This record gives sequence, C-alpha cells and structure tokens, in this order.
Amino acid sequence: MHDIIIIGAGCAGMTAALYAARAGRSALLLESENIGGQIAFSPRIENFPSVARMSGGEFADKLFEQVSELGVDIEFEKATAIRDGELKTVVTESGERSCAAVIIATGVRHRTLGLPGEERLTGSGVSYCAVCDGAFYKGAVVAVVGGGNTALQDALYLSQYCKKVFLIHRRLEFRGEEYLEKAVRKKENIEPVLESVVESLKGDESLSGITVKKTKTGETRLLDADGLFVAIGQDPDNGAFKDAVKLDEDGFIVASEDCGTSMSGVFAAGDCRVKEVRQLTTAAADGAVAAIAACRYIGQHRAMSG
Repeated sequence: MHDIIIIGAGCAGMTAALYAARAGRSALLLESENIGGQIAFSPRIENFPSVARMSGGEFADKLFEQVSELGVDIEFEKATAIRDGELKTVVTESGERSCAAVIIATGVRHRTLGLPGEERLTGSGVSYCAVCDGAFYKGAVVAVVGGGNTALQDALYLSQYCKKVFLIHRRLEFRGEEYLEKAVRKKENIEPVLESVVESLKGDESLSGITVKKTKTGETRLLDADGLFVAIGQDPDNGAFKDAVKLDEDGFIVASEDCGTSMSGVFAAGDCRVKEVRQLTTAAADGAVAAIAACRYIGQHRAMSG
C-alpha cells in the first residue's frame, strides 16, 4: 500500500509526487495516457522560472526522471472512482488500490475544432494557449477562434505582438464581457470575422492559412495566417469522481486554498480544479501545496489513530 496515490502524471501530479517522496511518503502515480500531460506536446517553454528555453517533452522527461530517482512508482491505469473509508480506495480499470490520501491531478482537455490536420499542426501553427505561445508569433498574422472572454482576452494579448489578429466567431455578437468587446473593437490590428466558422486548415509541416465559411451564406474566405489559437473552452476529466468530490457546474473540482476537496483526505491539484489561471507555474504550485497538505493529513490521521 502507498501513502499517497496521485491520479495524473502531468506537471501538477509529478510535482506532488516529488514533494511527497521528499517528505518520506510512498507515492504512486496513476496515468491513463501520456507522461507530462498536455505540456508534453508544447514545442517550446519560455515562461517557467529558471528555464530559458525547453520543449514541453523535455520538461516532462526531466520531471519524470526526477521523481523516478526518488522512488515514486507509476502505473498506466485509468482511475474510475474513489471510495471513502478508514483508508481511501482508488478504483481503476485493473482493480482497486488502497492509500491514506489521494491527489487528483487529471488536468483538462482543450476543446478542438475537429478538423483534418488539426492534430498534425498542433505545435506547428495551431495552439490552445495564447499566453504560452503568443510571443513566438511576434510580427506575424494570426487568428483566434471563439467568442467568449478567453477568446477576447487572447486576441487582445496577441495584438501586442502580432501584426494582425483575426477574431473568428460563429455568431454575430461576442459572448464575452462588454468591456472586453469594446477593447477589442478599439484595436486597429484586430479584425472580427463574425458569423463564420473555420472550415479547413492549410499547410503541410506548418500552418499557412485558414479557410473560413459564413454560417448563413456559405461563402468562403482564405485568411493568410501563420498561427491559429483555438479558444472554445476546456473540458476537465473529472467525471469519474463526481460521486466522491464536489464539482462546479462546469465539472471542475471545488478545492480550498490547501487544495482540499469535499472528501477528507482527497486533494485536487492543477488545471482540474476551480481556478482563474491555468499555467505550468500554477500547476507546479498546486502540486506542492496538495502534497504538503496530504502529508499533513496523513500525519494527523495516524496520530489520532495511534
């Protein structure tokens, strides 16, 4: 039996494992897909403290090597439920595992456009994070897809670096807050492309253009753009835990300042929890906080039991 089971081996999960191991607790990482989470697919990281420039894959590999050297175990299993009790039970597709505390760090999935070539061009012109990748497009022409606050904020952010920003939205009116829309319309280098959807992506090894189609007339237009930022929302991967911990209306885990959830001894770290900022740095911070809180919980629980 492990002291702590951590569900998800992204930045938050592996940082939690790092802190747990250094505190002398045995930790098990459960990962259902790939080590590193979404950051592993990022071509460059330039906004993590002390890391001037590194690929997301390299970052994930180094962090995994670090936790492995500390004796953290990892199993490629998908967690399907958590049960409360004297010990916590994590149910997986392969069976059941017991532990003293659990940290959920399942991250999120960016909603995609579902277009041919989108996956191939991700990291080569297609991005889901303007803050992460915007600076790489200094002086270029880019496009943002979406009509909510995130899309408007991304367009404003990119307008600081880029020669021009197309803001593509399927409706006639944006869904974001009024002050953001006013700020967007004041920017001379932001061009709203309304009542339009992205129909296809151009380019083999990197993005070279975007075809958009009018929703009412079917008229198409080719936009010459080097970058496409998709801002149509994120989906948390927390459905398996809806009966164990409290989720908000969007499916994110409600957690306190110490990352504690509605179930005692279960913590949530990283993008899967309710929070304002979802970045690599905040994921790492959450992982540290959650692990420290979990270790404290185990110590107090054992002291009371003894």
